[in-house]
Parts: sequence; C-alpha cells; structure tokens
Amino acid sequence: METMPQRIDELKQRVEDLLAEARRQGADAAEAGVGLDAGLAVTVRLGEVETVEHTRDQGLGITVYIGGRKGSASTSDLSPQALRDTAGKACAIARHMQPDPCNGLPDPERLARVIPDLDLHHPWGIDAEGAIEIARACEQAGRDLDPRIVNSEGASLNTNAGVKVCGNSAGFLAGYPSTRHGLSCALVGRQGGEMQRDYWWTSARAPEDLEAPEAVGMHAAERAVNRLGARKLDTRECPVLFQADVATSLMRAFAGAISGGNLYRQASFLLDRLGKDLFPRFVRIHEDPLRLRGAASAPFDAEGVATLPKDFVSEGVLVSYALDTYAACRLHLETTGNAGGVRNLVMEPTGEDREALLRRLDTGLLVTEMMGQGANLVTGDYSRGASGFWVEGGVIQYPVQEITIAGNLREMFAGLRAVGTDLDRRGGMHTGSWLIERMMVAGE
Repeated sequence: METMPQRIDELKQRVEDLLAEARRQGADAAEAGVGLDAGLAVTVRLGEVETVEHTRDQGLGITVYIGGRKGSASTSDLSPQALRDTAGKACAIARHMQPDPCNGLPDPERLARVIPDLDLHHPWGIDAEGAIEIARACEQAGRDLDPRIVNSEGASLNTNAGVKVCGNSAGFLAGYPSTRHGLSCALVGRQGGEMQRDYWWTSARAPEDLEAPEAVGMHAAERAVNRLGARKLDTRECPVLFQADVATSLMRAFAGAISGGNLYRQASFLLDRLGKDLFPRFVRIHEDPLRLRGAASAPFDAEGVATLPKDFVSEGVLVSYALDTYAACRLHLETTGNAGGVRNLVMEPTGEDREALLRRLDTGLLVTEMMGQGANLVTGDYSRGASGFWVEGGVIQYPVQEITIAGNLREMFAGLRAVGTDLDRRGGMHTGSWLIERMMVAGE
C-alpha cells in the first residue's frame, strides 16, 4: 500500500492555489481541505474468498465567504482547471446566499500553530494474499471453537492509509498522514431449530495493536453460542447494565446532544443546561484529542483550530458544549475546537470490573446488543430493541431477546450508578459498562 507523508507538500500547494484562486474570484475569506486515501479490503466466507477490493479516493473542498455570505463546493479532480472551477462555483453559490453575521473563519489566535506528532501513521505492508490468510485464520478459529457454530457471515480485513491537508486565508496550513486497520468476524450458531448470530471486531491505528485474528474469531463464536436458548421477558421495570461495547451508543447520544449544530437549532434536550447537574457527582466525561494512536485523535479540528483536552462533564455537571466557530457565534459562546465532532471522548470508570457490576446489578438485565435508532435528541426519549441476558443474584441465568428498553436520556444519565473498568477503546468513544438504576423493559 502506498504511504502518504511525501504527498503533504504537494497537497499543501493545492490548497494554497485554491485559496489564492478564491481570493482572485472575489472571496473575502476562504478555507479549504484536501484528502487522499488508499486501502485494501478482503472478505472470506466459509474459507472462500468473497471480495478483494483495492480503493483509492481523493477529494477537495472549499468554503468561501463574501460579505457574510457563504458558499461551498467540492471536487475529486485536483487539476489546476478543476481548482479554478471549484473556487468559482463556491463564489457563485455564496453570492446567491443570504448574509449571516456568524459566517466566517475562526479567530486566528485559536488556530493550530504547532502540529504535534500523534503517532497516527502506521502503514501495513500487507498484500491481498496475506490479508486473505489472516481473514481465513480468524474465521476458522471461530468455526472450530464449538460444534454449534454451523455457518458464517464471513471475516473481513481492511487497511487504509491517508493524508489530509487543511488551510485558510488567515494563514493556517497544515496536514498529517494517518492509518486505520480493522478485522471483523460474524458467525452463526444453531441449537435444535434455533439459530443465533453474533460478531466481534478489532480496530487500531497500527497493525500490531489489533487483537489476534484467532481471538477475534473465537470471541465472535462465543457470543453467538452464548445467545442460544434465548427467551422472552414479561414487561417490567428493572436495573439495566449496558455492556461496554453497547454503552458507547449512549456516549454517542450524549455527544450528539452537546453538539453545537443541534443546540443552536434548538434540537437538543441539553439546551440551556450548561452549569447544571446532568449525571451523579462521580461522573467525569472528557475529551482526549491528543492521545497517541487514538482512534479519533487529531492535532486540529476541521477548521484548523487547535484541539486540546477538555472536560464536558465534571463532578456530574455539564461544563462545556462541543462547538465549532459558527455554532459558538449563534450561542454567544466561543469555539471549543470541535468542528467535525468530539475526539476520543472518555468516561472515567468508577472502579468496578464487569463481574463486580453484575453483583451490584443483582437482579436485572444485561444488554449486549441493541437494534434500531431510538434516541430522540430533541426530547431525550429513548427506546430501542435489545437482546442480552437475564441476571439474578449477580449471576447470568439465560439469554433474552425480542425486548425493548425504554426511558429518557435525562433520567438515564441521572440514574447512572456505576461505570466499569472494562473500557472499550476501539473507536472514538471510550467507556466501560454502564449500570443504570431502573428502566422499562418491554417484552411479551
């Protein structure tokens, strides 16, 4: 696979040329970004190769400002003529828009001037044959684990390397290379006439940080087999323990509710909640955008503003929103360096491991999978299909399925009783299992 660092100077020149062209065509200010990405993806099912895909993508975008008006355009063609045309289209769009006093570039003092090396670039010199063998080993380890594993949806390996460069007419121009690699496996178990499917995956910036292929396959198999014999539940209220990889979805809901776009549109149940209690006092949620090899690490945000560690929740109190320059202006606040979203959002654990949380749950529901998109960020209402395990006396009794868990995010956050030490760090949301005091569980 092609490495990317040597392309940065070339792409910086493209961005400089594009910004200069925008100014030539009448823009008061402009910001632009360009990215390249190359990858390899293979999928194996039942030992046979299903897909081998080599990808190469490139794209460039620009936003211009003319008298408070904003226009944007993009292209996948990086030729000089395409740059001129793209700048011209952005300017033409801007001239047809209504002026908005919040349109414009970030404060120059907030722009990143020093670009730290976050150790994000670890290309994997693997070819298609090597990738196929790893995927085969992953799937085979899962299929061999238990005779009840009777089918497979396949194992997939992907590896990507890319580079992005951003700049604006306020003097910011920077870029960095990065890589991302992943391996996943989905297997099907059967017991009598019942069949269950489950999966597992691993992802990392560096290939050596991935879980072993055999471990991924066996974990997928264990999860599928453990679901066999699933029952339904009667409708009830009970404590709920969200397993760590499921609890990340609650973190995403929180991140969406504090995002500037939802807030200034008055589409968040956390509007006007700054400085108020949201979680119990033991809760701290913070952002770690400069974490080495972090899945969502970045030295600057999508506007070129320097990223910095910060708290969003401290001692249970909501202390910051996640804002870009425009949203900050609309809310009469300052940018938090979160154009493009939050990066490595971390919820600090309370000290209990998964077994301790099960004992504290005592009798209730352990959720290991959720289906559907049931979080309403405007009202906080929450309802999603789920499956998992019924627990009594702190011990798992049997798997359950075809249930719905419901509540309100505001009440769920306030009712959080513990966060496990079993942190899931594979993506950009890092949390352990969540134990919530009480929720409605709808079944038969």
